[in-house]
Amino acid sequence: MPEGVCSLARNNTHRGHDFLVDTCMYLAVMAGFVWLLASGSERLGYNWQWYQVPQYICTWDNGFTPGLLLKGLWVTFKITGVSLVLAFAIGLGTALCRMSRSFMAHAIARAYMELIRNSPLLIQLFFIYFVIAPIFDMGAFWSAVWALSLFEGAYASEIFRAGITSIHTGQFEAGRSLGMSPYTLYRHIILPQAIRRILPPLTSQAVSLVKDSALVATISIYDLTMQGMTIVSETFLTFEIWFTVAAIYLAVTLILSRIVAVLEQRMNGMYNP
Repeated sequence: MPEGVCSLARNNTHRGHDFLVDTCMYLAVMAGFVWLLASGSERLGYNWQWYQVPQYICTWDNGFTPGLLLKGLWVTFKITGVSLVLAFAIGLGTALCRMSRSFMAHAIARAYMELIRNSPLLIQLFFIYFVIAPIFDMGAFWSAVWALSLFEGAYASEIFRAGITSIHTGQFEAGRSLGMSPYTLYRHIILPQAIRRILPPLTSQAVSLVKDSALVATISIYDLTMQGMTIVSETFLTFEIWFTVAAIYLAVTLILSRIVAVLEQRMNGMYNP
C-alpha cells in the first residue's frame, strides 16, 4: 500500500479515537453534573415542577400568547440592539479621536476610556439613572441603553483602533495621494478591511453586551432577568426558572455567534474569492 494512503488511514483512525475519547469525557462530565444536581436537590428536599415552566414561555390556548419570559426577552433584545449600535458608533468615534492629531480630541477620548474602564458597570448604571436621567428627563430604558453603550463602547474603541492600525500605512498614503478625503479613505478602503479583521472580537463584545444587559434589572426594567426574578418570587420555582433563563441567554449568545461566523465566512469569500 502506498505510504500516502497508509498515512491517511492512520490519521483517520487517530481522529476517530480522539472523537470517541472526547465524547466519553463529555458524557462523563454531564453525568457528573446531573448527579450533583440530583443529589443537591434531594438533600434540600426540592420538588421539581418543570411542567409549570412552559406557561411562562408561551401558551397556545387562544392562539400564540407570549409568556413573561418571552416578553422579558423582547425587552432584552430592544435594549441590546439599540445599545449595540450606539456602542459601536461610540467605539469607532473614540478610536478615531485617539488616532487624530488634535490634542483635545485625544485627551477627551483618553479620559472617557479611563473613566469607563476603571469603574464598575453597575455604578455607572446607577449614576446615569439616579443622577443624569432626572436632569434630562430620561426614563429607565434610555438610562440603561446609555450606560451599556458607554461601557461597551470604551472596549469596542480599542478593538476598532487595533483593526485600523493593522492596515498597512501604504494604503493610507495611496488614498491620500489620490486626493481622497479622510471620510472617503476610511469609508471605502480602511474600514472594510479593518472590520473584516476585528469581526471576531466585536462578536465577543456583542455577546458580553447581551450578558451585561441582565444588570438593567436593578433599575426595575422588566427584561428577561427581571421577569425571572418576578416569577421566582411569586411561585418559588427557583431552580426551574433560573435554569430556563440561563438556557435562553445561552441560546441567544450561541445564535449570535453563529450568525456572525456565517457573516465572517461570507466576507472572507467576498474579499478572497
